[in-house]
Amino acid sequence: MHQKARDLAKKFIGNGFEIGDRFAIWAPNSIQWQITTLAGQLAGAVLVPLNTRYKPTEATDIVRRAGCKALFHIGEFLGTNYASMSTTIAVDHHVNLNSVDDWQAAEVSDTDLDTRIGAINPDALMDVLYTSGTTGAPKGVMCTHEQNLRVFDTWSRGVTLSADDHYMIVNPYFHSFGYKAGWLAGLIRGATIYPVPVFDLDAVLTMIQEQGISFLPGAPTIFQSMLTHGSRQDFDLGSLRCAVTGAASIPVQLVKDMKHMLGFDEVYTAYGLTESTGVVSLCQSGDEFETIATTSGKPMLGVEVQITRSDDTIADCEEAGEIWVRGFNVMQGYLDDAQATAEAITPEGWLKTGDIGHLTKAGYLCITDRIKDMYISGGFNCY
Repeated sequence: MHQKARDLAKKFIGNGFEIGDRFAIWAPNSIQWQITTLAGQLAGAVLVPLNTRYKPTEATDIVRRAGCKALFHIGEFLGTNYASMSTTIAVDHHVNLNSVDDWQAAEVSDTDLDTRIGAINPDALMDVLYTSGTTGAPKGVMCTHEQNLRVFDTWSRGVTLSADDHYMIVNPYFHSFGYKAGWLAGLIRGATIYPVPVFDLDAVLTMIQEQGISFLPGAPTIFQSMLTHGSRQDFDLGSLRCAVTGAASIPVQLVKDMKHMLGFDEVYTAYGLTESTGVVSLCQSGDEFETIATTSGKPMLGVEVQITRSDDTIADCEEAGEIWVRGFNVMQGYLDDAQATAEAITPEGWLKTGDIGHLTKAGYLCITDRIKDMYISGGFNCY
């Protein structure tokens, strides 16, 4: 993978990409998605992932506002022709992910590539993920190389991900959960990655059995569907070791069933948002079932969490208020939107999450509500 990423990184440079230039990917989970992202980032370019549910007008808007120079896309996926839709989006380069070898570029040497890599500073932007955040308008969240690597080094250690794990990624790569807590964390720890482009329960159970999947993060509904599958007993799920999930509240029984019926040794819940580079807090190994189900763990080391009343004063222990976050994980801001950035981050560096919660006496974070009206459909925020 490293050599393939280096070879493709040379094509980025050979096509005039400079540090800070942006490229978009519009495709489902795949190894080539990972290679292309790494290639662009080796060249100093900034990833802008596109939701595969976007309509052409939505994708066009984000590509235009992000100023992307290239759009990497799949051909057809689930009856949608992304190649055809991509031709309507104005960029310098349209590249099919399955045909990156055909992307023509000026010749670039290994020395030139190494010089470029050496010129990338830790505080250079690594990606811009568009999110609805705490309002309904998509905004580009800017995060650096240092932030991403530090957050997911911390996260992956916390959830005990290791080079021995076979990590199945069912969460979409255009989202932090699939991209950052997914293959990036796996790369940091040296785990073996198995991308899943479409969640099909029978196919997932078969892969767990055949590939010895040990690490499986996902929404609570994924584990509920596994538990209620009529033929679950026909599959050998003995390799499963660790699950990571998250929601405002998870039934305690689900956590118990994940351990006792699905066989997970460890079950972690966590909380984060795109604006926090994906992570704020995380449960710990050995936490009680009820703690895992009803809290989102403790803040990561180096991250502060403050519960704030509507008058901006600090709430008491176990008193509900807006969750504010400060630390190395707070985004650099929203791309080309100083006003929205100022509304989201205080002069003292506190990120206003828009989520309501409280801290327990033991320091665990409980999420209870949102300030804005929102519901979640298929894992996506809807306003």
